[in-house]
Amino acid sequence: MDKQKIQHCVIFKGILKCVGQLRYRQGEIVVKTVLCYGDSNTFGYIPETGMRYPRDIRYPGRLQKLLGDSYNVIEEGCNGRTTIQDDPIDGWKNGLDYLKPCLNSHKPVDIVVLMLGSNDLKATFHLTAKEIAENVAVIVDVIQTFTAEKQGFVPNIILISPPELGRNIRTSPFYGAFFEEAVEESKKFPEYYRSVAEKYGCLFYNAAEDIYPSGVDSLHLTEDGHRILAERVYEIIKKSGI
Repeated sequence: MDKQKIQHCVIFKGILKCVGQLRYRQGEIVVKTVLCYGDSNTFGYIPETGMRYPRDIRYPGRLQKLLGDSYNVIEEGCNGRTTIQDDPIDGWKNGLDYLKPCLNSHKPVDIVVLMLGSNDLKATFHLTAKEIAENVAVIVDVIQTFTAEKQGFVPNIILISPPELGRNIRTSPFYGAFFEEAVEESKKFPEYYRSVAEKYGCLFYNAAEDIYPSGVDSLHLTEDGHRILAERVYEIIKKSGI
């Protein structure tokens, strides 16, 4: 597999950076890396069984098919992953702790699709949508700062405001971790996430516009939800030319 060096320029925190960026070639195709970083809805949790959807059902797998061979879509979804919170039971699910090793392992990363925040709505954390968006801003800042240092350029970030929690949360097997207040806070995500996207120059998508969670647990995506999410991310990538 041949390598091609491409001149790439970005303005990061007021500084113009131009670097040679290595790209792997499959024949004549320059392959870009897309990192999907998220929680159980990136992992592909099946609401009915607690198992995992097949690759061709999960949104990153569907996105790979849509984008074709010129992109390499990497799945980095973990059940229960938070933004920057330490889970009192599973502290290793802190999304910030794993972020730098993840970015460094997959570099050079061209695009990060970031969808986190739903698990921060758990009652144990006592967080508002505004506070969760502030946590997401920390994640975005680390992505930009760390990649500028380690790979010489900043990837495009598609920041996704997660779908709302379902109105039937009281009958969900996850009721107790999430209460009715979490449903109301989840409805406020788009406003605050959009502000983060604007501040940090991210592309933005409000998943709640098109996607609603399964009625089984009011948290996880159906097969159709994964399909729609993949299609919307694909459209963003193609329309923005990234």
